[in-house]
Amino acid sequence: MAVTIVGLGAGDLSNLTLGAWRALESAKTVILRTTQHPCVPQLPPQPRYLSCDDLYEAHDDFADVYAAIVARVLDAAAAGDVVYAVPGDPFMGEATVLQLREACAAQGLPLRVLHGVSFVEPTLELVGVDGMNGLQLFDALDIARLHHPPLNPTLPALIAQVYSREVASDVKLTLMNQYDDAFGVMLVHGAGTAGAHVERLPLYEIDRSPHIQHMTALYVPPLGEHTSFESFQETIAHLRAPEGCPWDRKQTHASLRRYLLEETYEVLDTIDAEDWDALADELGDLLLQVVLHTQIAIDEGEFFMTDVLARVNKKLIRRHPHVWGDVDVNGSANVVLQNWEQIKQDERAERGITRSSLLDGVPKAMPTLQTHLEYTRLAAKVGFDWQSIAGVEEKVREELNEVLATSDNAQKIGEIGDLIATLVNWWRWLGVTDAEGELRKVNAKFYRRFRHIEQAAAAQGRELAEMTLAEMDALWNEAKRAGL
Repeated sequence: MAVTIVGLGAGDLSNLTLGAWRALESAKTVILRTTQHPCVPQLPPQPRYLSCDDLYEAHDDFADVYAAIVARVLDAAAAGDVVYAVPGDPFMGEATVLQLREACAAQGLPLRVLHGVSFVEPTLELVGVDGMNGLQLFDALDIARLHHPPLNPTLPALIAQVYSREVASDVKLTLMNQYDDAFGVMLVHGAGTAGAHVERLPLYEIDRSPHIQHMTALYVPPLGEHTSFESFQETIAHLRAPEGCPWDRKQTHASLRRYLLEETYEVLDTIDAEDWDALADELGDLLLQVVLHTQIAIDEGEFFMTDVLARVNKKLIRRHPHVWGDVDVNGSANVVLQNWEQIKQDERAERGITRSSLLDGVPKAMPTLQTHLEYTRLAAKVGFDWQSIAGVEEKVREELNEVLATSDNAQKIGEIGDLIATLVNWWRWLGVTDAEGELRKVNAKFYRRFRHIEQAAAAQGRELAEMTLAEMDALWNEAKRAGL
């Protein structure tokens, strides 16, 4: 008793190898994974042919279908030698083959594999691509289930089994998270058959093709140079290499600290200005800092980029059990935040991290106003807070009176600090979560109004220093009335 797995080739009988033909010709029983293959009607007539097409109708889940196919082949093998024939090559998109291989090994059944021409080779001919240029292979059903494609966009990709317009639609939506809607792609129909043809069309149209059938694949050309995260890592690694840049080579985590802050603030500037094109540039500069820090870590043997990505991925999945688990938050963002904080506490406990203060989790390097906002938010969670906003307002008056009551400058400076802290609390009671953002708005307002004064002075042919305070104040109020 033995099992022989035969690849039927990509389509036409001419793709069938001589070894496969002889195995089929001499077989008593041949189990076809599917009869939906062009060369099946031309196979040797001697064997008894059984099909697994009925199993696809009997089960809703592909995993159940594959398990049933493997069971059918093993049952047949118990009665004698059996040939299991699959489209293309047994090790190209044939999930049942790996399962059957494991099952035969577990039962001590001899297994032989006769390879065939897969859909890949004739597809590459049709699209004019050499498979050794970094070609990526994917199953359309795997892509369809995702929200972002796992493709490296600097390399070509071939997505197999786009067998229906519904699958094509789901694949399209996933790809559109990385490729422009109008990006040119190719649908390849019937590769390896006499009726093979290529359809060139924009990505957004692939699910409108009337030619999609069970032998349709999608070819996605390279997006262009320098479009992948991997190519960016190569750029940074090159800069840090012996033949790279002297400046980049001498940098450390500490020396880059100021640049990380500067780039972060430049990102915030573009967000405040709602300049989304500039935001793309500034996010790139910020990403540069992340990748450069990581490359330094790689060079120093501290960690790899894969560690960074794996840790943040696992953290996000672990802290969103309502997305990747069965926790019900009833659509409440507040419940999500509560769960997030509890999970963080559990993580710290598992790692043996203890904190002497509730406030220790707030980064010391955070901007001072935001730090105070976070301190008071955490303190309020355990009841250290006013009973109502009226209490905050009364405290503001109290602190202001203390500022005005003292004539000692050093004491006045301290009292002003207390007043500012109370005002930050007032912000918190009014729902502010970004103290720095609110101050940026104030600064932007001051800039606009003072710029109006400068422009008005220039229009009058005067220098600002020549204007009286009353004149400048009048222009300030003019800007204010204009909504600047």
